[in-house]
Amino acid sequence: MIKKITIALVVILVAIQFVPMEKNESGPTEFDITTAYEVPDHVATILKGACNDCHSNTTAYPWYSNIQPVGFWLNHHVDEGKGHLNFSTFTKIPLRVQNHKLEEIIETVESGEMPLESYTYLGLHPEANLSDEQRQTLIDWAKEQMAMLAATYPADSLKMRPRPAPAQ
Repeated sequence: MIKKITIALVVILVAIQFVPMEKNESGPTEFDITTAYEVPDHVATILKGACNDCHSNTTAYPWYSNIQPVGFWLNHHVDEGKGHLNFSTFTKIPLRVQNHKLEEIIETVESGEMPLESYTYLGLHPEANLSDEQRQTLIDWAKEQMAMLAATYPADSLKMRPRPAPAQ
């Protein structure tokens, strides 16, 4: 019985290697954050190393992403990350949401929630292990961008609207 289960698992693992996976390696750039916000080189380097794989349309996939089911898990992770924040489509969202996303960057980097531990685990992405100085650089940059928005646009255009109460 155990032999049959083992053979079935091996067959399934081999078979899923042939299931194609659409990778997140390109996309339009006309709404990229760099088209409307100042992103100095030192900040761009941090974003590229610690954020863009999951929060842009250009993921640099590691070799092990070609092994299934790991590749499927990574793609799901990337899709989830882009659902929360996508630097490649950043200027396409309303100003109030852009401002809120910058605020979320500050909060998640300050708290150490980002980059995710699963991304930095085992030293597979050493560039994503941010120093305190790099974290502060990202926080300061996001605050500067929020200040630029506050100086450029009316305050009511930057405030998130309250969510409607659920119907009872």
